[in-house]
Amino acid sequence: MTLTDGRRPGSRGVAADHVSLRRNNLSVVLRHVRDLGPRSRARIAEETGLNKATVSSLVAELVERGLLREGSADSSRALGRPGLLVELDGTGVCGVGGEINVDYLAVSALDLTGAVVLEKRVPVDVAHLDPATTLDRFADLVQEAVAGVEVRGGQLAGVTLAVPGLVQGETGELKIAPNLGWGELSVAQEMRSRLGDPTYPLHVDNEANLAALAAYADLRQTEDEPVHDLVLLTGAVGVGGGVVAGGQLLRGGHGYSGEVGHMPVAPPGRTCGCGRTGCWETVVGLTALLHKATDSDDPVRDPSLDVEQRLAGITRRAEAGEARTLSALKDVGTWLGIGGAILVNILNPDVLVLGGYFAVLGPWLKEPLEKAIRERVIAPDGGGCRVVRSELGFAAAVRGGAQISLDQVFVDPTRIGVAR
Repeated sequence: MTLTDGRRPGSRGVAADHVSLRRNNLSVVLRHVRDLGPRSRARIAEETGLNKATVSSLVAELVERGLLREGSADSSRALGRPGLLVELDGTGVCGVGGEINVDYLAVSALDLTGAVVLEKRVPVDVAHLDPATTLDRFADLVQEAVAGVEVRGGQLAGVTLAVPGLVQGETGELKIAPNLGWGELSVAQEMRSRLGDPTYPLHVDNEANLAALAAYADLRQTEDEPVHDLVLLTGAVGVGGGVVAGGQLLRGGHGYSGEVGHMPVAPPGRTCGCGRTGCWETVVGLTALLHKATDSDDPVRDPSLDVEQRLAGITRRAEAGEARTLSALKDVGTWLGIGGAILVNILNPDVLVLGGYFAVLGPWLKEPLEKAIRERVIAPDGGGCRVVRSELGFAAAVRGGAQISLDQVFVDPTRIGVAR
């Protein structure tokens, strides 16, 4: 990261350059506090290389914008009068994330510190609704979240929406979402129209990409050793993958990376939502598990029930030692490891993260998965890759969406007006 030194610009400096320089320095200070925690102004100056007067001015503006606030006295200072620590202010700014998936709609709002302000998931049989009806209901849910942010007096940084399919990130154009049965659709444009052409930024992204970003942020906070490379596998009716390499989301040349559920891994059999056979998700997706573990009239197949309720039923049966359930879980875990080993051989991540239903049923999936990886990854000890269960559950994509919206504030704090 290149830091600026806070000195007066030279003779070539013009008003635009000064504005750009100040915007950059505001970002430097805000991101520094986010990454390293509460700090005194003197310590920020020492660690960033900005001079003390500049830091004081920048902190004052960030406080005025509701992005930082003064906290307790700096107890680390041994001599002289202790300065006040400055920390992120979680009360003034929020980002909202939303998700459309096969059997639910969801929203989440996070404040600037990453704390959850509100979260809601509604069971909806999206696969059997037309896109217009689904988007109408989704817009109502997103508007509910936006109103929740406004009620608490916060400013909205933006809204980022997750869809399980190929998304052109810059335009918000959905190319295809096989498990929804959706083809070419401008989700961003449709949602803007339903939300009344809002002034806040609105973006659409792939749900596995957003879930991977959320998992990466979570692991940075919880893991003892730094994680720079991960693969997230998110399990629902479909299977998505998000790849973080060197701390950056890997999108591919045209933004379509991560469709790992359609790797031709499985033997020909059930037809995938994409119309092909042999796709990985036909043997590891939630539908595959339910077909192996339950009969057609079993309540856990009812899409009108919340997905976590349905999985709770599978969990109870596994805990009770029901043979059919345990056999199905072992089979899915083995196939999960076979496909996972391909990804580990290619990408060599530090961590393979299980998300969605894979995380919920991880206690039974993890052992056969790890066994398959050990047997099939050519590097010793599985290439050093650890398998971990995400703690975010089915909230990963919506939280990743909310975080993406907030990230733009850290890049350019002047997006947020002065707090009143």
